[in-house]
Amino acid sequence: MTTFDIQRETNGSKGRYVIRQNGDEAELTYSITSPVLVIADHTLVPDSFRGTGAGLALVTRLVEDARAEGFRIMPLCPFVNAQRKKHPEWADAFAV
Repeated sequence: MTTFDIQRETNGSKGRYVIRQNGDEAELTYSITSPVLVIADHTLVPDSFRGTGAGLALVTRLVEDARAEGFRIMPLCPFVNAQRKKHPEWADAFAV
């Protein structure tokens, strides 16, 4: 899998993880509902990122941050939920 420079941007109760590459952005957006719960809202990976593992990298970073910061993830986003199911070792990071 490619290593990506993932930026985390937060604005009030909303945030996103973003990868910028050749003028395009792949992102995973989230909503902060409380200090211990974050809702993964949406993942958008442009065609220019397809097959690079960018989507998985974004979810992995969210899981790492959840573990490090003590919050749990509600996977509203279908992609995040699908990755959760593929990675049972992440169960501790999810609120389902």
